[in-house]
Amino acid sequence: MREKQCSGSLMMVRPSDFNFNRQAAETNAFMEDIETSKDPQKNALQNFDTFVDLLRSNGIEVHVFEDTPEPFTPDSIFPNNWVSFHADGTICLYPMEVENRRLERRPEIIHQISQNFNISQILDLSPLEKGGCFLEGTGSLVLDRIHKKAYACLSARTHEQGLEEWNKLFPEYEVISFEAVDRNGLPIYHTNVLMSVGERHVVICADSLKETKTLFKSFKQTQKEVITISYDQMESFAGNMLQLENMKGEKLNVMSSKAFNSLNEDQKMRLTKHGKIVHAELGLIETLGGGSARCMMAEIHLPKK
Repeated sequence: MREKQCSGSLMMVRPSDFNFNRQAAETNAFMEDIETSKDPQKNALQNFDTFVDLLRSNGIEVHVFEDTPEPFTPDSIFPNNWVSFHADGTICLYPMEVENRRLERRPEIIHQISQNFNISQILDLSPLEKGGCFLEGTGSLVLDRIHKKAYACLSARTHEQGLEEWNKLFPEYEVISFEAVDRNGLPIYHTNVLMSVGERHVVICADSLKETKTLFKSFKQTQKEVITISYDQMESFAGNMLQLENMKGEKLNVMSSKAFNSLNEDQKMRLTKHGKIVHAELGLIETLGGGSARCMMAEIHLPKK
């Protein structure tokens, strides 16, 4: 089965207690524990609901699941780190570095998804956590689903062993691992904050790469237009965008308003060739959570019932 790059169905988790996650901050330099007079949970809910409405108004099918008050999962709004969905009916569960994030994996969500989609198998890599091995879903893996390439920036949350174990389950993919650092020389915690792969284009912070030849050769082989972004733009989450395809077959490039406002006119024009730009204000979700629009969306590529 030829898998499409862009999904029109999403799983999103509406938070019950969004806040700064001190455990996660140890390896996520994008998080800021700022003093704020705003209620983080109230602010996150407002932004989340507005974002979901925006996606639905643009023809995207969004399956929203409510987070539970217990256990405490302050990062539940970022579900793409614990699960991925594939066109052959496969679901994959992932090993996560931060202990309180492991609690986000909820079998009842998978069960509810099975009411609308066909599931052929569930592959579970989470036992790797016991050995201190991590691979955080489509945060760690940026997938070119058409050309079967999996791009992965090595970090405390993305281990070579995790990639090897994933590749055993998905042998049709070529895994391309690489190193990338932020402006302070620290490894970038998730691949999807520095790059996004669309059907015919790539957005990437090339300045962060320790070596560019391998990646750019792959982009050329797969005939992707490469749109580079700066460190400043990456820090505004311009790399954390996702291309979707709505029910009319129209492509959408989804990002936060902060990311959109960081782009220059040439970058916006080049992106628009690959679909309408859709952006939403995500406020404290980005500041306290250290993740943005793409992290909030888990694409459902499963076949529908």
